[in-house]
Amino acid sequence: MNRYLDESNFMMVEEGFTTRDLLENLLVELCQESDQQAFFMADLGDIVKKHLCFLKALPRVKPYFPVKCNGSEGVIRLLAELGAGFACTNKAEIARVQSIGVPADKIFYSSPCKQVAHIKYAASHGVQLMTFDNEVELSKVARSHPRAREVMLLGVAADSSPSAHPSMMFGTTLKSCRHLLETAKEQAVEVVGISFHLGSRGLEPQTFAQSVAAAQLAFEMGKELGYRMHLLDIGGGFPGTEDTRARFEEMAAVINSALDLYFPDGCGVEIVARPGRYYVTSAFTFAASVTAMEEVPTEQPGSDGRWDSGMGLSMSLWHYYTLIPCGRSVSSPQTPCPEPPSLSTSLRGPPGHPEDHIADGLDLPQLQVGDWLIFENMGAYTIATSAPPGGGPQPHVTYAMSRLAWKTVQLFQGKPLPTEDDRESVCAPLSCGWEMVEALCVPPVFAPAGII
Repeated sequence: MNRYLDESNFMMVEEGFTTRDLLENLLVELCQESDQQAFFMADLGDIVKKHLCFLKALPRVKPYFPVKCNGSEGVIRLLAELGAGFACTNKAEIARVQSIGVPADKIFYSSPCKQVAHIKYAASHGVQLMTFDNEVELSKVARSHPRAREVMLLGVAADSSPSAHPSMMFGTTLKSCRHLLETAKEQAVEVVGISFHLGSRGLEPQTFAQSVAAAQLAFEMGKELGYRMHLLDIGGGFPGTEDTRARFEEMAAVINSALDLYFPDGCGVEIVARPGRYYVTSAFTFAASVTAMEEVPTEQPGSDGRWDSGMGLSMSLWHYYTLIPCGRSVSSPQTPCPEPPSLSTSLRGPPGHPEDHIADGLDLPQLQVGDWLIFENMGAYTIATSAPPGGGPQPHVTYAMSRLAWKTVQLFQGKPLPTEDDRESVCAPLSCGWEMVEALCVPPVFAPAGII
């Protein structure tokens, strides 16, 4: 059995401390030893807990983590160790996952729009499971990867809810399914199942049930045409935090009911999913230092034509819009002073990058160059697979895991647990505050957004 993760890949920490404690210790070191201006703190124990929650809530569903959501090495190594598969959208992501030893049969080339060069790369590296949702994609794969196992990506057009994610633009409709299945038969492509993806956030749980019902109809079409349909991919859309309209447990209950109704246990259909934000959002905290500041005179009009007052801040980061996606709020920070005077503050990326516009009109205390701003729930779509624009370095990621979480990982490995003396020798006197409890889905303790 491969060993993807060991103690050298993360900081082993004791129980009883929070992510805030770890951040403060790291900031003390950074201020004394380097000029680093941004970094991530990742609690791998939180991901372990999320994995246990997933297995408990959706026992029939195998998770495939979408690498585009967070391609950091620690996340990939941990999830590989826990037995998860990986959904990749290009050859760079396939290469990253295979570089640590993940076998090709654990990789799903999930992009609905693939470059021919990337299809050929997948073929030469043994990756067979792919999707298509139109004749162009079908022909590309048929020509470039004739041995691929094909899974049709089904976009559920019936979902017209206002919360539906824009990614719904990918996928065919039920009306077009039979034509695509017939075309695949003409090109000798073996369709083995149906795939749908409902988007990332804000979906109603019932939308999953509707999509599973539609997938069952598409399955029947495939069987009528002689396909051996045996794989259903229910995609992603699972929330990564507890403050969402639909909780993960509610979604799981609806999904289980729909699967029992349309794809009952024992029917021979394998169920997979692509949870991304669910796994990593709450595990990552981001720290960035203030490197420049500018006071804007009160008589200067704002960009919207109104008179505004306040101060603009500029921090050394690459494209902040990838760090704080649309709709994410920046909560008011905690400070040691009771009722400190506040200023209307705007946050920007590094000087010289006017497009790195983060937020306006935040009521923040008077900040100084060198202060650190802390952003929580920063694990999803914050770490680029490729190098940041301009060739600058990626912010460093410090991984930590509690002893109890590491014990759980070792159980997945089938490895004997270390003795008490061995454990003491590898642990630092800190922890992410992660506890194993009988009710698995208790949220971990995290520091609030703040200023240090």
